[in-house]
Amino acid sequence: MQASKTRKYRPYPTVDLPDRTWPDKSIAKAPIWCSVDLRDGNQALIQPMNLEEKLEMFRLLLEVGFKEIEAGFPAASQVEYDFLRLLIDTRQVPSGVVLQVLTQAREQLIRKTYNAIEGAKEAIVHLYNSTSTLQRDVVFKKGRKEIIDLAVHGAQLIHEQAQASDVHIRYEYSPESFTGTELDYALEICEAVLEVWQPTPEKPVIINLPATVEMSTPNIYADRIEWFCRKISCRDRVQISLHAHNDRGSAVAATELALMAGADRVEGTLFGNGERTGNVDILNLALNMFSQGVEPGLDFSNINRVINVYERCTKLKVHPRHPYAGELVYTAFSGSHQDAINKGMTAIELTESELWEVPYLPIDPQDLGRTYESIIRINSQSGKGGVAYIMEREFGFKLPKDMHPGFGRVIQEVTDACGEELSAEMVFHTFEKEYLLGQNGFRLKSFEVMKRHIDRDEKGSRAEISAVLEYRGEEKKVQAGGNGPLDAFCTALRQDLHLHFSLHSYHEHALARGSSSKAVSYIEIIDSDEESWWGAGVDTDIIVASIKSLLSAINRSQAKRKKAA
Repeated sequence: MQASKTRKYRPYPTVDLPDRTWPDKSIAKAPIWCSVDLRDGNQALIQPMNLEEKLEMFRLLLEVGFKEIEAGFPAASQVEYDFLRLLIDTRQVPSGVVLQVLTQAREQLIRKTYNAIEGAKEAIVHLYNSTSTLQRDVVFKKGRKEIIDLAVHGAQLIHEQAQASDVHIRYEYSPESFTGTELDYALEICEAVLEVWQPTPEKPVIINLPATVEMSTPNIYADRIEWFCRKISCRDRVQISLHAHNDRGSAVAATELALMAGADRVEGTLFGNGERTGNVDILNLALNMFSQGVEPGLDFSNINRVINVYERCTKLKVHPRHPYAGELVYTAFSGSHQDAINKGMTAIELTESELWEVPYLPIDPQDLGRTYESIIRINSQSGKGGVAYIMEREFGFKLPKDMHPGFGRVIQEVTDACGEELSAEMVFHTFEKEYLLGQNGFRLKSFEVMKRHIDRDEKGSRAEISAVLEYRGEEKKVQAGGNGPLDAFCTALRQDLHLHFSLHSYHEHALARGSSSKAVSYIEIIDSDEESWWGAGVDTDIIVASIKSLLSAINRSQAKRKKAA
């Protein structure tokens, strides 16, 4: 940026608070949550929600667990007025849930606001007026006393209406643009409002301190909140509320630090919807707490439903990299990441640990209703560990570790050729084609153990086998003996077909539980060129699976030799 342009701006003032305490604190419990999706979120939409969409969003907020919901600005919009009436007249508000309504400090607006909530059991009436230096000087052209008088007059009107209402009214006041307001003045105007409302410990007043525009680093916002909490005269009779916007991209951090600084309550939206860059993302905040072992008091265990309703009602898409909720946030494409995740998941299964400790995954996707299906996805950047993970998690094939590099190279060739991500099914299809089908080599048509003798010490065990193989349309019969069926088959291949190889590794496991399950065998051979080749075979009979696996390895070795020739 040009220096001449930089000079247009000035740094935000710090707070003289050398004995600040918030840096030594942590978040040990959830705040009071208030959703402003239906007001602050809705007013920022290109196409605001209609009544049906607002009702669907409201029901979602109830499912998630919000107990305080700002339903709108009923005096400013007929749709929002009608929505309040719909909720109240049709008894859509469950016991324990409180509707919040916003109003400016103007008599006609306040009266209409009370009309909108008539018949409700309880409501929060949220009064605000702008207090920032810039707004006072440029927009309203009023001095400090005039702005205080405006707030006090509004507070008096709200109190008078409350006295005449059958609704149990709770009060909330926001010095709008708190972040642009001198601290001493913000305190002065809040004290003036509190003097009118006379809060008690049984009926506290909400003092909401909004970063209507995020203007500083998060630590300064925290300093301002701690300073305010110390200075307010009736701290035991007020709930300090936060309402952060995301203009600097730090709303979540600012809110977390401000909670450490003493705040009690948070106003925000799902996925950070709201004016300009949005409000603080409550889902992000809540799941940050969850990841630290703190019960957030909100239920996001069906994250896909939350996303679906949100996108349908707001006409906005959740970013694929959105923390916790994005399509790709539990997904690894990098080979080293995939390998680490695979090992972490395996370690949890082996140790049966109650703690979630998997590299690159701060929380268990299943806790949000996600499956493990999309944790590892395969493209040209993927490695052997990711491919092995897919084969085990999706299809039950526990590939031996020494087999991973070879199959990884096979998949790499496929992704390089197509230039696209491979689905799990495509990965398996590639494995099947490479290892299991044996289309261009030896295929087992029949296999029989003709005689078998097993000694107790196995040293004198013997087996005789007979097999029929198909090779290039011709049948070839082989027969031999050995110290077991597999050894006998190897001998038969060497003496009858003149194949030169040695067995190097053998692995097997069941693909599923139960007597009717199939077994899979993996065999590594060393061919006459001292090259290693792995094969795989599947059958209900483990001996047959082993034979198929051996033929798979031989076929792969011969195919490579033919290609080289």
